[in-house]
Formats: sequence, structure tokens, C-alpha cells
Amino acid sequence: MSLVPTRELVSKAASAGRAVAAFNVITLEHAEAITAGASAAGTPVILQISENAVRFHGGQVPPIARAAAEVAQSCDVDVALHLDHVTDLRLLRAAADAGFSSAMFDAGAQPYAQNLAATRAAVEWAHGAGVWLEAELGYVGGKPDAPASAHAPGVRTDPQEAARYVAETGVDALAVAVGSSHAMTERSASLDHELIERLRDAVPVPLVLHGSSGVGDDELRRAVRAGIVKINVGTALNMAFTRAVRETLAAKPDLTDPRPYLTRGREAMAETVRVLLEGVVSG
Repeated sequence: MSLVPTRELVSKAASAGRAVAAFNVITLEHAEAITAGASAAGTPVILQISENAVRFHGGQVPPIARAAAEVAQSCDVDVALHLDHVTDLRLLRAAADAGFSSAMFDAGAQPYAQNLAATRAAVEWAHGAGVWLEAELGYVGGKPDAPASAHAPGVRTDPQEAARYVAETGVDALAVAVGSSHAMTERSASLDHELIERLRDAVPVPLVLHGSSGVGDDELRRAVRAGIVKINVGTALNMAFTRAVRETLAAKPDLTDPRPYLTRGREAMAETVRVLLEGVVSG
């Protein structure tokens, strides 16, 4: 298969009443694991690289972006490349040149008026550069700078406000706050499915669920039926990777070659991807 635009994968999923999963890439092993898991499941997938991941790589987006794109080109299923949680406008403007077909501009922590103005400007630039743009309204908890938890009053996305926001910004997809939270290590989040349905009916663009690592399969399947089209997963991969590395090093404390434990970590992430795709997206 090949590297395809995010718009294509999201549109196909929306038309079929299904979802497409987007997995966070931090290292080359992440990209290899995600595509291996997607190939095993026979399901298209999105590789997404966050602003934090770019910062981890010294603030240089081309090396990790090009590596992910090369991995995608050799995958057995269609893969898209997405730049996630961008707050730095300079990084957003590097998206197209770095090979991203889409980006998520994150002004969700700002008050509504500032979020709307900043996002509208980001959309104008993105559409001029041929970049599909996702934004956030409401605030998903779990980030280090989160002003409130996912269950605090007023943080969830209001359908009427969402309709105005989408109309006035022109965004291509909307990340919504419906009960999930970033960086959860247990799959115990309870989503507001009735709110998802109201949001689906209120806005004409696909809905995105951030913080999906903390949401169980049944909850995710219900969310997709209610209207979620893009599912973002990151922490679940890191947990699988770290667990496998620890187990390998515990069994071989004198090991110095990183390849054995990186291999196990990559395999664990690939299995996590396969299981989620087959259990939630492909079913």
C-alpha cells in the first residue's frame, strides 16, 4: 500500500460508520510497531507525531517525520502521517514541508474567544498549504498543564458552542472532551455517549477522541457507534513497550546490547496495536 492523506482515511471511516485509529510515534520502533500491528490486522492507520515528540528529538521535525514516512511506504495497508497537538505556529507551518498531510492545532486550553481566533488563523494557513486541520474545543484532562480534570464542571464540549466554533473556524475535524483523559494507565474512563451523539448531530465534521488509552474496548465501540471517527492512542503503546523492556532486562541483567530489549518492546507495541484494531476498529 502507500502513504495516503489523513483526509482520505478519516472520510472513508466516517462514510462507513467506523473509526480510524491514530497512534503516537516517539521513536522509530513506535512507527515500525504501529505499521506491523496494522498490517497484521489488515487495517489502515494514522501515524501521529506530537509537538512533544518533536521536542524530544531536539526540536527537529524532519528526521522523525521522514523516518515514519519511509516506514509507512513499506506497510501492507494505507498509512497517513499526522502532526499532533501543535501549539507552536512555526512548527505548524513546517508540517507540509515535513510530509504531513494533516495537523492538530491545540488551542484548547485557551478561553473560547482566543481559541476561536487562533484556530481560525491556523485553518486559513493550513488550507492554503493543503493541510487538513483538526482542533480541540472543551479540554481533555491529563496533560501536565491541564487546568482541570476530565470531569470538572465546564470542561466538556458544548454542542451548540461546537457548532458555532466549527462554522466560524472552518476546521476539518473536532477533538471533543467527553470524559476521556490523556496519560491514563488504566482503562477505566467512562464516556458520555449521549453527549457524543449530540455533538455528532450538531457539527458537520468528524469527531476525534483523545486519551483513548484509558478507555475500554466496549466504551470505544459505543463511542464509535455514537459518532467518534478518529481514535487517538499513545500511552497504551508506551506501557507495553516499557513493560517488555523491563522484563527483558530483569531476565538478563548483564545485557548491554539494546537490540534484544528494543525488539521485545517493538513486538509488544505491535501486539497492542493489532488487538485494539481488531477489537475496536475492524470489528
